[in-house]
Amino acid sequence: MGVTSGIVLFAVLWFLVLFVVLPLRLTTQGEAGHVVPGTPEGAPEGLMMRAKLRLTTWIAAILWFVLAAAILSGAIGIGDIDWLGRLPPAASDAARGE
Repeated sequence: MGVTSGIVLFAVLWFLVLFVVLPLRLTTQGEAGHVVPGTPEGAPEGLMMRAKLRLTTWIAAILWFVLAAAILSGAIGIGDIDWLGRLPPAASDAARGE
């Protein structure tokens, strides 16, 4: 895995984790009893975005480390996701005669 693919993997993981973390501990304006005029009752009240971004970064970093270690160790390869058998065999597989 190169530097660019490592950055892309982290970015994808970060956004996936963000969308999971955003609704956690969410209080709507309707639940709080204070609806700002012009906004729906379902709008968030006190989103705590800075804490959620920090939590997202930590979780994504841990997941990235685990996935990067698995990819770099060879435990996960492109052949593991080729379920339809459309990719040619890898050079290492051809050398072994598989």
